[in-house]
Amino acid sequence: MLLDLNMPGSHGFSTLVHLRGSQPQLPIMVVSAREEPAIIRRALDHGASGFIPKSVDAVHMREAIAEVLSGGNWAPPQVAQAHGIDQEEAQIAQRVRELTPQQFRVLGMLSMGLLNKQIAYELNVSEATIKAHMTAILRKLGANNRTQAVLLAARLAVDPGTVTVTTDESDAFE
Repeated sequence: MLLDLNMPGSHGFSTLVHLRGSQPQLPIMVVSAREEPAIIRRALDHGASGFIPKSVDAVHMREAIAEVLSGGNWAPPQVAQAHGIDQEEAQIAQRVRELTPQQFRVLGMLSMGLLNKQIAYELNVSEATIKAHMTAILRKLGANNRTQAVLLAARLAVDPGTVTVTTDESDAFE
């Protein structure tokens, strides 16, 4: 599977982490215009089998895809310059892996600042169902409220320092 870190509905590395958790046998390659060694290293540490910068020529791209499809891993050489993810990010990633697909969708919508009633409407479920998902998400992430859950998930953003929180904490159990 090819994954673009900037595809609509993707929330940085959280999408990769969630896919890896739900489909551990699936080879996942990240294709991105981002070429910073730290970004590449994070993608690999979060379970990508390969990372192809969009600047790679067609010959290397074919080699990379063939390598990953044959069960190997592939990354550009600049990845050797980067440090791996820290323990906190690894722990958050493990918690995100435990979310069900619907809980992951709810967390994504929560990260966009939507209220429970808006999420319920978008997913065509009751508010009570969203409240149950919120309780499970908070428990699985080890968060005390919606804002803390969003901040934890934001650690998996491609650029975590640029994430702004738009969640209204008073909506915690609305």
